[in-house]
Amino acid sequence: MNELKGRKLVLGVTGGVAAYKAAELVRLLGKAGADVHVVLTEGGARFVTAVTFQALSGNPVWTDLWDPRMANNMAHIDLTRDADAILVAPATADVMAKLANGLADDLLTTLCLARECPLLVAPAMNRQMWESPATRRNAAQLLVDGVELLGPGAGEQACGEVGLGRMLEPEALCEAMIAFFQPKLLAGRRIVMTAGPTFEAIDPVRGITNSSSGKMAYGLARACAQAGAEVTLVSGPVSLPVPAGVERVGVRSALEMRDAVFAALPGADVFIGVAAVADYRPVNSAEHKIKKSGAELSLTLTPNPDILAEVASLPQPPFCVGFAAESRNLDEYAEGKRKAKKLPLIVGNLVQDGLGGDDNQVVLFDDQGRHPLPKAPKPDVARAIVAHLATLLPAF
Repeated sequence: MNELKGRKLVLGVTGGVAAYKAAELVRLLGKAGADVHVVLTEGGARFVTAVTFQALSGNPVWTDLWDPRMANNMAHIDLTRDADAILVAPATADVMAKLANGLADDLLTTLCLARECPLLVAPAMNRQMWESPATRRNAAQLLVDGVELLGPGAGEQACGEVGLGRMLEPEALCEAMIAFFQPKLLAGRRIVMTAGPTFEAIDPVRGITNSSSGKMAYGLARACAQAGAEVTLVSGPVSLPVPAGVERVGVRSALEMRDAVFAALPGADVFIGVAAVADYRPVNSAEHKIKKSGAELSLTLTPNPDILAEVASLPQPPFCVGFAAESRNLDEYAEGKRKAKKLPLIVGNLVQDGLGGDDNQVVLFDDQGRHPLPKAPKPDVARAIVAHLATLLPAF
């Protein structure tokens, strides 16, 4: 996706067991388009060599405060002058203490002290070290100083114990870096969304559903979270990872989805109905598997609730966004749906342009008219929708 294209990142790798994960982190950041420059401490080099990081980053690795490769012998100044951010991962208790107290006794701590760009740290240490009063004080001081802490996570540690202190996985750190550079257009907003298909059971093994992959909704949930929103995603059955910072509530049927939406709705600023909710469900679902026979089988169907319409008709509804997936006459049907349900914004697309795929082409319909977006990968489309949504929301 090249979501970090054009970004120069300085990655500080310190002396923790989690240093081995930094190699994968360099690969992922590079795959996302970032230009990664690794600063390796003496302790970090005991776990992973400079050769590894140079091979993965394609850039020279820096280890020495007195490295003569810089024309003026000032790597601690020049390395970060055109950098977009410094990420220290892993950040040991020792380096966090130095950063919190302004100590500068090696290249990494010196360039962090001399930086003009943001600093992010990913703590990695034993749980007792993380819980110690000294480390808690240092972490608090870093936050006061404007340093962003990524983690730590909880789980099994190299020492065999279990608890807080693990460095976040490389995938999570890469996601955090992508999110860090996104404009916080939805900061302070609480958003409830629906995603995916619903499954309306005919019997224990069969049901009525559709081909919605959930990719558009999950991409939009990710974009909303990256834009600073608190996101609750009520999702039908899909096989997609939950985006970082998003709370997922799993459901199967339309009735379950409706109940989950209304349970999550209090206090929400925005409701986005992206799910392809089945229009009908069987009146009766068989308790046991229906056996095949030569006879015809008839199903009596009853309409499912229109969740979006119900939310939009509340006495004090949140800002409601609908989705209209049509096979023809997009403008007519999407705008008709928007007016019938009294929605301030609807996202319309032709099913042949996006349903189940990785790309999508949509048109945004609001009170000001139609706003077509170019066909693009769904994450890019999601960010464009977020940017437009942010312009329509009332100010706090």
